[in-house]
Amino acid sequence: MEDKRKSKRLPVNISLEIESLYQSGDKTFDGIKDKVTLINVSKTGIGLISEIELPIGYYFNAKITIDDEKMFYSVLRIVRNQKINNGFIVGCEFIGLADVLSDSIDEYEKEIFE
Repeated sequence: MEDKRKSKRLPVNISLEIESLYQSGDKTFDGIKDKVTLINVSKTGIGLISEIELPIGYYFNAKITIDDEKMFYSVLRIVRNQKINNGFIVGCEFIGLADVLSDSIDEYEKEIFE
């Protein structure tokens, strides 16, 4: 099966807390306080595991720390959910990720595959 992804997924194990979700206008979900685990990252988005189903089309702000030197803030949009045993695998895409930040992902890829 041919992989049609735009960017290579890189494995990670990063904890992240989602405090609220929002959509255009005033639609928000506050007080979520869901701890999620990032399982992969690419230049175009992230994959994570969540205990609750996160609504597709909503956005959230994230601080992503790859290591002590590589950290960035980003806005992510939820694009897919897949039910697993005790939760969901969630796919999110970066919104407006600056080139300098995607360079951090390139550097991480070089480090893990060297």
